[in-house]
Amino acid sequence: MKATSHHNAGLCLLDCVTQAAQQLTQAGVAFGHGTTNAFDEAAWLVLWQLELPLDTPLEATAEAGEPALVRQVTAVEQAKIDALLKTRIATRKPAAYLTHEAWLQGVSFYVDERAIVPRSLIAEVLVEGSLDYWLNESTHRVLDLCTGNGSLAVLAALVYPDVMVQASDISADALEVAHINVERHGLHQRISLHQGDGLPEHGGPYDLILCNPPYVNAHSMATLPPEFKAEPALALDGNTAGGQDGMDFVRRLLREAPAHMTEQAILVLEIGNERAHFETAFPKLEVIWLATSAGEDQVLLVSREALLTLR
Repeated sequence: MKATSHHNAGLCLLDCVTQAAQQLTQAGVAFGHGTTNAFDEAAWLVLWQLELPLDTPLEATAEAGEPALVRQVTAVEQAKIDALLKTRIATRKPAAYLTHEAWLQGVSFYVDERAIVPRSLIAEVLVEGSLDYWLNESTHRVLDLCTGNGSLAVLAALVYPDVMVQASDISADALEVAHINVERHGLHQRISLHQGDGLPEHGGPYDLILCNPPYVNAHSMATLPPEFKAEPALALDGNTAGGQDGMDFVRRLLREAPAHMTEQAILVLEIGNERAHFETAFPKLEVIWLATSAGEDQVLLVSREALLTLR
């Protein structure tokens, strides 16, 4: 008998989420597109399906002197939740592709299969002010390279209200999604979109370059869970120039970047779990590893001056 047939009428919200989490766990789905575990993903899907805010308390809440209120989930609502869970399990699509919404640093973004689900740790260093030491009042031009759905470009514009941002991507499809998010946040006058492979020929020089590039090595690409294979491979595969270490795009970027940067400019680069491959590819390059929730080996900062030593 399937787990979905064990529902009782009038489940409370917490029980509903707990049951959903058990189904996701039993199905062996992979996480990493906004959540890291079955319970959080279940809560996201349940609350979205019920059209409730994501910060809705799952347990009973009570005002002073008032009885506790328990949000009951009706049989009809349970059926809708079950259908959504079945789709998540059967298709192995990331939850964000089913809800068409992803959250990054508390900001909501539209997303669909044309772009990878936004999850860059660069969002953290932007919002938490980790870059402020290297920036000043002369920081005016920002480039978000490999922008995907435009989330980092939007966050940069929100964090630094005096900058102009150019968001660039090789994928016209991804840029269509980015356009939706630029309009959604009312930033069309400060964010311009550009299609191209690598650094744009026009729009620089930049004071700050942000880049979450394709960097997954060949072995990891071959063993990705289905949820990650549901995303555009172009945004993940760092071996499109024939390499194996995931650094193909990064090599070209670091070599060409100084010509597109102002004298005091910095480049902030995410390389995920590829630090070992990065350091093997650039053994003498002086970089600063930035602290994130995933540790201090996923996002790096490098100055134009340091990049010039690669020549």
